[in-house]
Amino acid sequence: MLSPQTNLTPEAALQQLLEGNQRFAANQLMSIEHDLAILKERTADKQEPFAAVLACADSRVPVELIFDQTIGHIFVTRVAGNIATAEIVASLEYAVAILGIKALVVLGHSNCGAVRAAIKADSAPGQISTLYPPLRRAVEQSGSDLGKAIEANAKIQAELLRTSSTVIRDAAKDGKLKVEAGVYDLKTGRISLT
Repeated sequence: MLSPQTNLTPEAALQQLLEGNQRFAANQLMSIEHDLAILKERTADKQEPFAAVLACADSRVPVELIFDQTIGHIFVTRVAGNIATAEIVASLEYAVAILGIKALVVLGHSNCGAVRAAIKADSAPGQISTLYPPLRRAVEQSGSDLGKAIEANAKIQAELLRTSSTVIRDAAKDGKLKVEAGVYDLKTGRISLT
């Protein structure tokens, strides 16, 4: 493993994300004050994010914005239902092992269409229904309650990352990484850790 790209502790990295979300929810963004030309220049040859987020592909969840971060601060992976697919896990392992991120958040969101579809389990065109099996456990745990299923899914996917990936598990065990689950509320703009 390479040396960490940031000197933040895992707790401080998570705290920085949560403080950014508080600024976003209060309409007091600071990230827009950064000089984008300098940021682009600084990140053209390398990336040094302090955190990673596994988020839903939903267009209403702009990850950098809701954490009040800017170019190069967050390593973002996205897939409908914020599920830990093999490709997502591999990407997050890269963020941990190579980029040295300190916090990893699995972020569900209110009114998630992927979770709602998994609850209904109706037939769907193309490959959309391939999202249902990874969401099934959350649906069953929640008694098909959408809000509870969204929260359960974020927890399940975070636990999957903690246990199925040796890279993530070892970093967390060694105190080098904090892995958390959370839910973003589309109406309030607030993120609650679960």
